Parts: sequence; C-alpha cells; structure tokens
Amino acid sequence: MQNEAQRRLNDALFRTGKQDTRAFRLVYRLTAAKLFGVCLRICNDRRAAEDVLQDVYLSVWTRAAGFDPARGSAIAWLATIARNRSIDWRRTHRLGDTSDEALVALPDPSPSASDTMLRDEHDRRLHFCLDALDDRQRDAIRTAFFDGLTYAELAARAVVPLGTMKSWVRRGLMRLRECLDGADA
Repeated sequence: MQNEAQRRLNDALFRTGKQDTRAFRLVYRLTAAKLFGVCLRICNDRRAAEDVLQDVYLSVWTRAAGFDPARGSAIAWLATIARNRSIDWRRTHRLGDTSDEALVALPDPSPSASDTMLRDEHDRRLHFCLDALDDRQRDAIRTAFFDGLTYAELAARAVVPLGTMKSWVRRGLMRLRECLDGADA
C-alpha cells in the first residue's frame, strides 16, 4: 500500500500531466528539497543546482503526462529527471572544457541497450509469473513488496488471520521462485 504522501504526489503528478497548475505547485512543494539535494550533490555548485532544478521542473511540466505509476514511484521518476539533468550540466561544464573530446570522455551513466533489454525481459518474466499465481497470493505479494505493507497490515486489509496471510505470501513466493527459475533454465 502506498503511504499518503506517495498517493498525494502520484495524484498531483497525474493532474500536472493534465496541465493543472495547482497540482504542479504541490509537486514542487513536495519534492523541491529532495530534488535540489540531488542537483546540488551532482553539480557541486549551488547556483548551477538552482538552474538545473528550474530545468527539471520545466521538464516535469511538459512530461508529467508520461509518468506511469506502474513502472515506479513518482519520486524516483522525478529524481531520475533531476539526476540526468544534473549529469548533463556536469558534462557541459566539466572544468570549463566543453570540447567534443571532453564530452566524449565522460562516462555515460545510462544503461546499455543490452542491459535495458535484459531488464525488460526480466520484468516481463516477473509479471508473467506473478500473473500465474493465485489471486490472493498475487495481490498479497504485490501489495507487500510494491506498496510496503507488513504481514499484519495485509491480514487486516484482507480480513484474514495473520498466519493465513503469512502462508499465502510464503507459498506465493515459493511458486514465484519456481516460475522464475524455470524461465531461466
């Protein structure tokens, strides 16, 4: 289960994607400190971090409609934008050297095409195996791992004894492991 702050941020980001300026202000209020910290750590220059942060929020305004909460948390999506913008700034301001040779010499932090392809394949297998589970097991595992609920919270939500919930999750994880191991073979 998402906590209230995550739900608020997801909702505000969703509404920002529909060009809701009040929602955009809320996204800013909820995330500016964290994203500024990301920018400052990478840029290592306060003024630059402020400029980069402005660019980050311009990107958020134009790209918010592309945010998909099924692929990850809103704060992770926003932090990735901040990180990438900051790295771009570092590349163009590295010791004042913006020559093509200096830019080419900087390492590219993005995953390679083969890494991305492997991750996508792993994600497809994981979702295939999750979908093969019993509804109760699948829902309990997804809620526990993706939303961070405890066994007790899961049991209370499903109105079942704690031991039953633990069994559902344990059996579901065992079946999930078997399915994933079979897919790797």
